[in-house]
Amino acid sequence: MWPFLIRTLRHYAPVITLPFAALIGIIGYNLENILSDKYTPYNESIKESRSDRLITSESLDSAANVEKLRYKANVLGTNVSPSLEK
Repeated sequence: MWPFLIRTLRHYAPVITLPFAALIGIIGYNLENILSDKYTPYNESIKESRSDRLITSESLDSAANVEKLRYKANVLGTNVSPSLEK
């Protein structure tokens, strides 16, 4: 009797567990909708902020005042472990 019952349950396991999994998923989805904050604050687009920054940039006022392009950061010191910083 037990082997037959276990074999039957193993065969129909997806049919048995699917409704429970769907019920838990529906409850979790609705609970997340109730508890979560759906307000997203307004952020200016990247294109708008770039155009504003370019308009207000003082270095672009005259073509004669152009800085020489140099890489100012030290490449070897960017991701150094704490033991090697000294």
